[in-house]
Amino acid sequence: MISGTGFDSVDVQGALASALPYGTVLFGIDGVDGSGKTTFADSLARYLRGTGRSVIRIGLDDFHNPRSVRYRRGRTSPEGFWLDSYDYERFREWVVEPLSLGGNGRIRTACHNVETDRRISPAEVEAPPDCVVIVDGMFLHRAELDGVWARSVFLDVPFAETARRMASRDGSPPDPDHSSLRRYVNGQRLYIAERDPARKAAFVVDNSDFHRPRLINADSVSYRR
Repeated sequence: MISGTGFDSVDVQGALASALPYGTVLFGIDGVDGSGKTTFADSLARYLRGTGRSVIRIGLDDFHNPRSVRYRRGRTSPEGFWLDSYDYERFREWVVEPLSLGGNGRIRTACHNVETDRRISPAEVEAPPDCVVIVDGMFLHRAELDGVWARSVFLDVPFAETARRMASRDGSPPDPDHSSLRRYVNGQRLYIAERDPARKAAFVVDNSDFHRPRLINADSVSYRR
């Protein structure tokens, strides 16, 4: 774990880039909904490309389970959100195994279209040598993904702030304890309680301020306060 305070975004990206091993690697960007995972991952991808590394971007949201699986415990179930949202088996088959020792290096970057609720099978993409495959998504430190990441980040943002961001983005209530958010916020609390992702990540980044992310110690994350 690397800790510190007062880093700007370039300093954080530089620290992450310098910690990456050579070769084709998987880099996970974890965090609760609204923590800024996609923006952070896209920014890191641009930075790495600027250093000459090849980058492939994947969003775990493109590996959702179909609705029949996601809602089998009920549409408001926090347990269902935590346990049934993603198709980890397909993610391992289409992304992890091809990039593992002895794999062919050809990956598929999605398996499901959430809007149409249909399975998809995109063309394979060949990962070039020394490629960083950046994956952003929730629950990236689940047991099913243990040992997958060469490096990983947990973005720490308090639920009060993420709910405010999602209210601005999606029109949802700004109160994280609102009944309509119960499935999502409490599902993520189950993940945090069971897996303590800040301890499993190689880096923890306080991303409460999009413009000034800071590397922090796992003991300082908002869910311990």
